[in-house]
Amino acid sequence: MFLKQTVPSFLIFLAVMLWTSVASAQWLSDEQAIMGTSVRVEVWSDNKTKGQQVITKVMAEMRRIDRLMSPFKTDSELTKINNLAGSQPVKIGQELMNLIDKSLSISKKTKGAFDITFASAGFMYDFRQKKHPSQASLKKVLPSINYRHIQLNRKKQTIFFKNKGVKIDLGGIAKGYAVDLGIAILKKNNIQHGIVTAGGDSRILGDRKGRPWFVGIRDPRNRQGLVAKLPMRDEAISTSGDYERFFEENGVRYHHIISPKTGKSVDYMRSATVLGPDATTTDALSTSVFVLGARKGLTLINNMPGFEAVIINKQGTMLYSNGFENLAPATN
Repeated sequence: MFLKQTVPSFLIFLAVMLWTSVASAQWLSDEQAIMGTSVRVEVWSDNKTKGQQVITKVMAEMRRIDRLMSPFKTDSELTKINNLAGSQPVKIGQELMNLIDKSLSISKKTKGAFDITFASAGFMYDFRQKKHPSQASLKKVLPSINYRHIQLNRKKQTIFFKNKGVKIDLGGIAKGYAVDLGIAILKKNNIQHGIVTAGGDSRILGDRKGRPWFVGIRDPRNRQGLVAKLPMRDEAISTSGDYERFFEENGVRYHHIISPKTGKSVDYMRSATVLGPDATTTDALSTSVFVLGARKGLTLINNMPGFEAVIINKQGTMLYSNGFENLAPATN
């Protein structure tokens, strides 16, 4: 005769609760058009309602940054600056002050390769209408492209342009900044695994539940192709390329990455990808490396601990920084 073994009811209850918790945990995601690009948020959450609420908060933050920093919105703070700062000091909020200050620091570090005053010529391009400025028009606005024209008064919290023709655009840093704010929201709400992406800028939180995230670097001349896949966790990645906003005319590719020296689209690169601890910096550095070109761009990154870069030059050759000596190409 066998004795019947029984399991205490509280253990059964605990096992059911644990199983329910594991079973309800899932990946949740959303994708929306914000800041002139595609914004995607994906999180792992054991509470579907909470997870979706967190994603909604991130999307709302992205829209707030767009309202604040868009050069295309007539009521944005950035538009106010562009309209008035050439004639008088303009009072601005601390958040925008800090990001412009960060932009100027990167301008100094890159010796002007990153320069938000590129917009002084950039606004003359219309990629949807396939319009670009003439050489004569560029000659007139080139003196306005110089980050040193931007004068910040931190005590009075004002900005002033020392050249009346100056316009600024934070497109080379604002999306990365918004991505970082999105990750901060995930952390604040106890999300441990997730990714926030805005166009070519992404930042990863944690890993993909025991596995790394694999982020692909796109083939600049094949929309469906990848040139490399990078395993990542707790890291940011940004890519600047000549293939997102562009048109071609008489064999010339006009795109949105403008050289501060010439006011023209950079013609010696196809893409520049930078990895690092935060998306604000990788966003600005990917633009900087693209403008600097392969040799100077890699020299810059190789002298910045914690950052790496993958470059595709005009000929389609892939080059990479010292930390990627054994970088393997994508197989699909």
